[in-house]
Amino acid sequence: MTASKHAVEAAGAMPATTASSPRGKTVRVWDPFVRIFHWGLVGLFVLAFTTGDESEWLHIRVGYAIAALVALRIVWGFVGSRHARFSDFVRSPREIATYAGQALRFRAPRFLGHNPAGGAMVVALLVMIGGIAATGFAMTTDAFWGSQWVEDLHEGLVYTTIGLIVLHVAGVVFSGLEHGENLVKAMITGRKRAS
Repeated sequence: MTASKHAVEAAGAMPATTASSPRGKTVRVWDPFVRIFHWGLVGLFVLAFTTGDESEWLHIRVGYAIAALVALRIVWGFVGSRHARFSDFVRSPREIATYAGQALRFRAPRFLGHNPAGGAMVVALLVMIGGIAATGFAMTTDAFWGSQWVEDLHEGLVYTTIGLIVLHVAGVVFSGLEHGENLVKAMITGRKRAS
């Protein structure tokens, strides 16, 4: 094993196993459920945001669909494929900070699945979107119908989530440039370059 492979493993990165395919040496990383969840959530979030004040019945139904997707993703985080599992990408705050420092110096190791910062973003987005769904549902109940503080919390979570989405996209672009790979394409095809 080379020194660089030792450094990657010490940093918590998983070295890729080589697999031949018609597209070159790539490996399957993202299973179909993860990809459908990701792009489905993107589309539903945009639809929910644009229908919030325009079509209440559609907004509510989209909210239920989002809640169902998030619930399924949480389950998949425990029983899904290797890189979909929380155990593969949830890291301590110290590991996340160390990785972020390495990334800012363009010295971050490449991870086959989510890197520590990306893993933290997945968790943050799941929590925020779960909060949006919960407060949205609360506003349809007798107990919180017309409650201004619940509506304000709902909107605050939405705009905080939009901020996280901007950071997520920036992180994807930054990491893709740092490691010379198209991470958007990987989330479509499910495959990434082998080590």
